[in-house]
Amino acid sequence: MASPDQDLAPVLDKDGVRLTVDDALATVSLTNPAKRNAQSPALWRALAEAGRSLPGSVRVVVLRGEGQSFSAGLDRQMFTPEGIPGEPTFIELARRDDAELDASIAEFQEAFTWWRQSDIVSIAAVQGHAIGAGFQLALACDLRVVADDVQFAMRETSLGLVPDLTGTHPLVSLVGYARALEICATGRYVQAEEAVASGLANVAVPVGELDAAVRDLAGALLAAPRDAVVETKALLRGAGGRTYDEQRAAERQAQARRLRDLAGVGE
Repeated sequence: MASPDQDLAPVLDKDGVRLTVDDALATVSLTNPAKRNAQSPALWRALAEAGRSLPGSVRVVVLRGEGQSFSAGLDRQMFTPEGIPGEPTFIELARRDDAELDASIAEFQEAFTWWRQSDIVSIAAVQGHAIGAGFQLALACDLRVVADDVQFAMRETSLGLVPDLTGTHPLVSLVGYARALEICATGRYVQAEEAVASGLANVAVPVGELDAAVRDLAGALLAAPRDAVVETKALLRGAGGRTYDEQRAAERQAQARRLRDLAGVGE
């Protein structure tokens, strides 16, 4: 996949992650195509740092992977007895007490949590493999535009693990419990046509058109007034946890804020 941000000076460029900012649009790129953008704790720390480094001007964040794959999942070196130098092995993690192990996994999850914060809209541009942690990273975003060669798969269960990088909630929300269980328990591939039909992806395009499709979507999002998008996102995100009448009330309150703001009338 081409690099649309290559002419911009990076705000962050470390451990397989590059963040560039062009006014209201930020791009986070996974930059280790030789390893199909495999993920490690260092990459997760860099992704979390990218989220903390976003200027307040940013409204849309695009997440992309360089090369033929978005992200093929965990770095396989994590599964070896020696692990990744400087990082805890799975065996070392397993030997920690409950509080320490919980804190370690929570730290890993920070790379996946900021994409849905209320003041931005995040778009994952996904081509090729998006496996395990790669699938969950795509699910962390608000929207997904996929290439027609995309292959999603949740392989954690096949390895004797569970998806623990925040992917289960959005997966169930998008495709429902039964299909989510089947996808996770079998570890099978979900390809572009099914991804769009099931709601996993907003749209699928030919590989060569992925960058352009994402730019068009980002431009359409940026064309709308920021505060209206922020309020609408909050309404939609909270809808699943509200009753119909509670959602009606939330709509009224949000609209009152917007009308007062537009009219320049204080609360």
